[in-house]
Amino acid sequence: MPSYKAPLREYKFLLNDVLDIGRYSNLPTFADAPLDLIESVLEEGGKFCEGVLAPLNKAGDEHGCTRHADGSVTTPPGFKDAYDQLVAAGWPALSSDPVYGGQGLPHIVALAWNEMVSSANMAFGMYPGLSHGAYEAIHHHGSDELKQKYLPKLVTGEWTGTMNLTEPHCGTDLGMLRTKAIPQSDGTYRISGQKIFISAGEHDLASNIIHLVLARIEGAPMGTKGISLFVVPKFLVNEDGSLGARNGVVCDKIEEKMGIHGNATCVLNYDDAVGYLCGIENKGLAAMFTMMNVARLGVGLQGLSQSEVAYQNAVIYAKDRLQGRSITGAKNPNGPADPIIVHPDIRRMLMDARAFNEGARAFAFWTAIQGDLLLVSPDDEVRQKADDYMGLMTPVLKSYLTDKGYANATNCQQVYGGHGYIEEWGMSQFVRDARITQIYEGANGIQALDLVGRKLGANAGRAIFAFFKEMDEFIEANDGDADLAPFVEGLRTTKAQMQDGAMWLMQNGMSNFDNAGAASHDFLNLFGITALTYMWALQAKAALAAKKNGGASDPYYDTKLATGRYFLARMTPDAGAHLAKLKSGAEPVMALAAEAF
Repeated sequence: MPSYKAPLREYKFLLNDVLDIGRYSNLPTFADAPLDLIESVLEEGGKFCEGVLAPLNKAGDEHGCTRHADGSVTTPPGFKDAYDQLVAAGWPALSSDPVYGGQGLPHIVALAWNEMVSSANMAFGMYPGLSHGAYEAIHHHGSDELKQKYLPKLVTGEWTGTMNLTEPHCGTDLGMLRTKAIPQSDGTYRISGQKIFISAGEHDLASNIIHLVLARIEGAPMGTKGISLFVVPKFLVNEDGSLGARNGVVCDKIEEKMGIHGNATCVLNYDDAVGYLCGIENKGLAAMFTMMNVARLGVGLQGLSQSEVAYQNAVIYAKDRLQGRSITGAKNPNGPADPIIVHPDIRRMLMDARAFNEGARAFAFWTAIQGDLLLVSPDDEVRQKADDYMGLMTPVLKSYLTDKGYANATNCQQVYGGHGYIEEWGMSQFVRDARITQIYEGANGIQALDLVGRKLGANAGRAIFAFFKEMDEFIEANDGDADLAPFVEGLRTTKAQMQDGAMWLMQNGMSNFDNAGAASHDFLNLFGITALTYMWALQAKAALAAKKNGGASDPYYDTKLATGRYFLARMTPDAGAHLAKLKSGAEPVMALAAEAF
């Protein structure tokens, strides 16, 4: 049976040593969240994930969800009880607005909690995860009436939420959607159409499900300019907050999926369902993007989470499995063979995962701080920079973390040899669950196009140039530190390569849009490597400082530095290959006529 251990030591190091969140204690949300409180919250969260959610992960994969003749859905055994415990403990309310019953903690705390949930049981974590996205959309764009009616119970988890975009004939191209909304005299709308791939679309965990639905009001312009966003509850809500009649939305089927079997991915049919406009008419796509950006960061975290749990289990196996002898001499001379962790190629796969996990987690936490500053900083310049960074980093976090997370899950499966291909060991589930993260919430190729087509040149490149400046300032400030020199040089090299790639795109992408499209994947990967190199430089600086300030006897810091040096030696060189491919342009990619394929 696979296991999971929450990386609490990593959280403490990032929050205290690397990010120094204590310096924000004068800001709202941070003021009521000292580090010792955050550590206590995450420690309890770790216990819940390890003891309640992780043991249900394999059963959820095996049993899946069951749709009944009336369209209702039953989740896997144990999920309902676990969800009741989740709600009773107040976990869904961590970072939500206290006005609606939330605990008001910084979003970075919720980020750490969500990583633990997703590592322990990714399919289960999607139920409260999507609910928080619905909360964000209504909180940002809903009327006061909608907020008062729906947010308190979304915050507590008594009700859950979904997002409904995709239809059978259109995915990314939402301008083609056909779901229609007919205005009624009482100010409501009647929603009709079909939505597919709706995660957590129907289940038995909560008494009501609040669907956020994109639809086109009758007579609205075609394309994305005519899309509006609607709140469509499974059960109508009476004036006193009690549940009323069943609305006209039903689960037509549950998709048969490669992974995340414990989550009900539904086809939903809307037949004259009562809906309520959320935000401005014909501006629904912008409102939905509030929810989608939250979801995209969450999906990036899912890529990291599956890499983490796969790594943890592969390490246990590699230490226990005896196979062959070390090529430099027996390391277990009294046994029939050595544990496979002595073999360099096993180490390579494990170190790839470990170095990625620790760098990616730092990147996610560093970005989450920007999200908090965007909300609570009184400084206009700080908020602008934070907003720029959130827009710039979101496609990178979503795409780079999921691509590498899936690759690491498959490598950790490889560590098991033949046992990795056998279901009872659990590695197959991590691989299958991780695979969807590269596809949903905007396939990774779309994320790369968004990065080079929209984010790179936004506001005359203000965000990317600010990121370059920040890395340059770190390099300059630490140039004379001999202990930190390898990390400074690594950052200097990758930053220069990323800047070279960005300049090439700015010069060649507009003259031939195919150049931008062909280069987008490699630029995003170049960005990801550079960002993680910066994160490793920040972590190395913090680890060296901790060693000098009384931590020399703690092996954690030496392990951290050794892992960082592995990243520099074995992973940053990939940046040069991505730059070379990027600069080859569109011609090699587009040379073949379509009929030649």
